Amino acid sequence: MKLLLTTLAFLLSNRLLAQSTATPVQPGWKVVGQLKTRDAKAITSSTWSIGGETLDRDYTDYQSWKTYLGPLGAKRLRLQGGWSKCEKVKGQYDWAWLDAIIPDAASRGVSPWVELSYGNPIYEGGGEAKLAGHIPTSPEALAAWDNWVRAIVTRYKAQVPEWEIWNEPDLNKDHTGAEIGKFYVRTARIVKSVQPSARLLALGIVSLGSSAFVRDFYETLKRENALDLVDIQTYHGYNPNPDNSYPAIEKLRELVWSYRPNVVFMQGENGAPSTVKPIGAMREFDWSELTQAKWDLRRMLGDNGRGIVTNLFTISDIHYAAGDHMVGINTKGLLQTNPDKVIKRPKLAYKAAQHVFSLFDSQLETLTGTKPGVSQETVNAFAYRHTANGGSLITLWCNEARPVEEYTPKPTTIIVEGQFSQPIFVDLISGKIYEIPKENWSKNGKTLTFTNIPVPDYPVLIADKNALASVL
Repeated sequence: MKLLLTTLAFLLSNRLLAQSTATPVQPGWKVVGQLKTRDAKAITSSTWSIGGETLDRDYTDYQSWKTYLGPLGAKRLRLQGGWSKCEKVKGQYDWAWLDAIIPDAASRGVSPWVELSYGNPIYEGGGEAKLAGHIPTSPEALAAWDNWVRAIVTRYKAQVPEWEIWNEPDLNKDHTGAEIGKFYVRTARIVKSVQPSARLLALGIVSLGSSAFVRDFYETLKRENALDLVDIQTYHGYNPNPDNSYPAIEKLRELVWSYRPNVVFMQGENGAPSTVKPIGAMREFDWSELTQAKWDLRRMLGDNGRGIVTNLFTISDIHYAAGDHMVGINTKGLLQTNPDKVIKRPKLAYKAAQHVFSLFDSQLETLTGTKPGVSQETVNAFAYRHTANGGSLITLWCNEARPVEEYTPKPTTIIVEGQFSQPIFVDLISGKIYEIPKENWSKNGKTLTFTNIPVPDYPVLIADKNALASVL
């Protein structure tokens, strides 16, 4: 009966997977090329991360999606360590499942970073092994947690350079910022004692409005003389219009930097569903593969233009089981699954993410001091420069609402300084490269003016051909 219900749920989800009839922007200009994608091994360096979450609860199948990992092009992979999956008998660790994942991911050119979580109910006061579960609290459970943290870091320190401590602690309303601060310091000091070079990630908060929680967390670290134990601040905070998140993010940055300036900010988990009536975050709206791809592009390049690192959630659809925070298939994956969690096919968002991961590597420098001028106040624009050849690139999209299936691009005038010897227009969903007609651009010294550029509700590019050297 359980298998039957699971199958019926999947078939319904599959039926609701909107096969978009809409198409990406088509400017009507001459197509002069197609973006190539690059395997992670071919990319020397980037900050992009892809989510590989919930393997600790067997909600996805790594052996099925691992072949898509390298070709996706992200250089980092978020994993969850799964204390309760590692230690099912007190004092005995089973590493087989992680041994099949961490070294394999690293061999594909993707660096795993591991979140240390969740609780372990084999210990009284050990917490729950699920989303929104409580941290361990009893002396016996905390000692067992310490031992597991020490063991997992010792085992994988050669392949895991970064460790995140817990996930969405503010989702459990019994947690306080001070309590999580003490737990964080305890855990971080163990990690550092085993792996002094490790980079530590805090705090994975679910709500961007948890300012009191975050303040209490950092006040606790300050009292413990432990502010140096935070290298990266992670947060989640889903919003149907991803561009509406940034005022709260800037307030969060101001708060965190008041304690520890220049902590790297990272969107630790964010992505959109691809189905009608999804589960999980943003379930109050209907989605399609096209609107998922649009939303993901806006989150990634909205972050990137502001100097924020991104972990895109997630690579595979997630099959949540009874007893966890939710039940059903979370369709935020870039890969669609069959009922047995085996990958069925890549979605449109997988291709879109490939284009971003392949192009926006360490060779492209964000020019925070160069703000392109745009004729539409609802158009976002960020400027970049290729560090090797000087080619310029700008990202553009309309930000006034959440992405929709049908959207009429806004004709926009863009004024920017830079090197545009051969200006081209790039659609990041289809990957098509278009020649910008001469009547649509002019040059006056170092300043270029582009007119009647069709800007949709997802990122497109105007670029000098040289800026795309790695993907042509």
